[in-house]
Amino acid sequence: MNISNLPKQPVVSELSAFDQSSGSLIERTLFNHRGIVVALCLLVTILLGWQATHLKLSASFEKTIPTKHPFIVNFLAHETQLYGLGNAVRITVANPKGTIYESGYQETLRKISDEVFLMPGVSRQQMRSLWTPAVRWTGVTEEGLEGGPVIPDGYDGSAKSMQALATNIARSGEIGQLVALDAKSSVIFAPLLSKGSDGEPLDYNRLSQQLEALRAKYEGQGVTVHITGFAKLIGDLIDGIRSVLLFFGLAVIIAAAMVYWYTRCSRSALLVVASSLVAVVWQLGLLPLLGFELDPYSILVPFLVFAIGMSHGAQKMNGIMQDIGRGTHKLVAARFTFRRLFLAGLTALLADAVGFAVLMVIDIQVIRELAIAASLGVAVLIFTNLILLPILLSYVGVSKKAAVRSLRTEDADACGGAKHPLWAMLDRFTQPPWATAALIVGALMLVGGYAVSTRLSIGDLDPGAPELRPGSRYNADVAFVNAAYGASSDVLAVMVQTPPGQCAQIDTVLKVDELEWQLRQLEGVESTNTLALLNRRVLTGLNEGNPKWYEMLPSQAMVNSITAGAPRGMYDEACKLLTVYVYLRDHKAETLTRVVDFVQAFAVKADTPDVKFQLAAGSAGIEAATNIVVKEAWHKMLWLVYGAVVILAFVTFRSWRAVVVAVLPLVVTSFLAEALMVALGIGVKVATLPVIALGVGIGVDYALYILSVVMARMREGMTLSEAYYKALLFTGKVVMLTGVTLAIGVITWVGSPIKFQADMGILLAFMFLWNMLGALVLLPALAYFLLKPEARSGEPELQEPVSVEASH
Repeated sequence: MNISNLPKQPVVSELSAFDQSSGSLIERTLFNHRGIVVALCLLVTILLGWQATHLKLSASFEKTIPTKHPFIVNFLAHETQLYGLGNAVRITVANPKGTIYESGYQETLRKISDEVFLMPGVSRQQMRSLWTPAVRWTGVTEEGLEGGPVIPDGYDGSAKSMQALATNIARSGEIGQLVALDAKSSVIFAPLLSKGSDGEPLDYNRLSQQLEALRAKYEGQGVTVHITGFAKLIGDLIDGIRSVLLFFGLAVIIAAAMVYWYTRCSRSALLVVASSLVAVVWQLGLLPLLGFELDPYSILVPFLVFAIGMSHGAQKMNGIMQDIGRGTHKLVAARFTFRRLFLAGLTALLADAVGFAVLMVIDIQVIRELAIAASLGVAVLIFTNLILLPILLSYVGVSKKAAVRSLRTEDADACGGAKHPLWAMLDRFTQPPWATAALIVGALMLVGGYAVSTRLSIGDLDPGAPELRPGSRYNADVAFVNAAYGASSDVLAVMVQTPPGQCAQIDTVLKVDELEWQLRQLEGVESTNTLALLNRRVLTGLNEGNPKWYEMLPSQAMVNSITAGAPRGMYDEACKLLTVYVYLRDHKAETLTRVVDFVQAFAVKADTPDVKFQLAAGSAGIEAATNIVVKEAWHKMLWLVYGAVVILAFVTFRSWRAVVVAVLPLVVTSFLAEALMVALGIGVKVATLPVIALGVGIGVDYALYILSVVMARMREGMTLSEAYYKALLFTGKVVMLTGVTLAIGVITWVGSPIKFQADMGILLAFMFLWNMLGALVLLPALAYFLLKPEARSGEPELQEPVSVEASH
């Protein structure tokens, strides 16, 4: 149906004068049975609210990595043979008043090691500390090569035992690994299983709490404990997430206060907030029904659902309020507003859904679950804010004072009074000088934003765990370990796969030696460790430490004898996998890309049918794979979301000109947001990639609501200036209200202990505001040049949109 041919909706003050059979089938079905609709919604809210109480907050190491990327496929295929390169916890026990060669310290270390050994989820066979038998020393004596556990036989804590311990550690090669360079701390390394003994996924929150209890217990006994690793990071994130509830509550209060300030009607303001909260309850209740859980990334989705709901709910409330102010019965006002705004709101919500759905192209499970959770939230908004809210308002209405007040500016305009200064100023952007100036400024912003965005980095830019604040306890622990052990925690491992029993073949070890030597010359590589390097060191030791013997001799017998006593981390039990450890200066994308590209080029030359150099394991290797996936998905995601928004806008407006008017301001905001990321030192990563897509999907709402009214009024014969001014009075005020309200709500996130939440808050606030400004300033300026009066009378492009606003 062409809405432009509909008669103007009259003022129906008495319900008896309204034709209940008018309107679409959907409208008649809903409003003629509104009691049933409310009852069903109440029942669903109770059931899903009960289901929401079963929702769990958890995390999984496997869900945060791109499991289908070749690097991760290689890593997971060899995960059980790799030592310390997957999911593990490092507990560093330091003696602040002495060294590790004190009996009291060693006794405390032994107790901590025993407790960690018994913790659920710890891979006990692979656990290493000075007190585990797997940590051994190898030495060259007059009688040849000797070795044994670093804790000497008959250890009793005496000075003699300490001297023997110091000698064994010096010969073990663990200085800089398990023992600090200054001998003031040592590490308990605990690899973790993906599942506990009960077969359930490892509970990282519980494990983190146990580690914190361990820290609190023993720090009172004269040592300091520093804990790093994915499990501890996730535990700290989950602790920080509890503060999200405070920010969510604050956002609800801010939104309610702003809506009440706008309407001066408590009942309608509360209904708008309540309907948005009902959507959140439905979304949270659906997740456990579908087998999903909340994690540190998807915890922000409920707020986004609430924010989108507030935006659409405020538009419905505003339309009903204005109709009631004109004297229309509250039920009729609700039905008229439903007719005008349902299709526009549905189109906008579909655009929001697309913004979430395109996140599915990212091959990381945690992001895909975020996309599903958010899509569910958008789906329920169709029921709670497009249907339930108008029906509820048809019962309670709004206060008479608030309704009359909502038309004050319109009444003054109808009586020939002065226009509201703000609306009059915005209306100037439909005139040649202001429209031209706005487009010139917009073009400069677009070009400048694009130029700066070309410097946008992929991945993390901060040391330690960028998900947390630089001054957090976890990052302080990372900094301590890096300084004490003289090596970065950013480790990339190259896996050298051979046939079983052939990992020590001389040709293979020589290739590893060549790769290691070349990697050491690469910028960003601090050190390396391989079986080849052990051969060089042992040969030097066998020749009284003479550096002239620091060579890799092409002797199979020599390699075999050294391999037999080598630490198991350098090769696996079946001798079919060698590991090249590469310790990096940082985990910036530039460093990772340089190393990855070099190793891949080396593999092309060095690979044979039997020997394969494969990437990648280690924290840096996993991050390199993640960066590659994010980089590939970044532009693909933007093309998809913009393509979908363009299609939806074209279906709505049936005019390419209108599509350009609606979408171009979003493009400007996208480039400016990427420029802001460069200025703030925020990279494109798993935590920020969703914001880039969501800003487009959510931002198009503003343009859809304003442009629908503008085009409908122009079809009635109004000039662009008149049409835009009417749009400002009808939907523009609410666009400004929701833009400011949502920006204030998310900017409070800057106080979160979770850094990526603070980053998301800044970016979302920026995009909410700039999308609002684009809809209020750039949209009318573009409309002046594209939606000309000549087009109104003759050109086919400017057809009536399917979802057109009021015709009062």
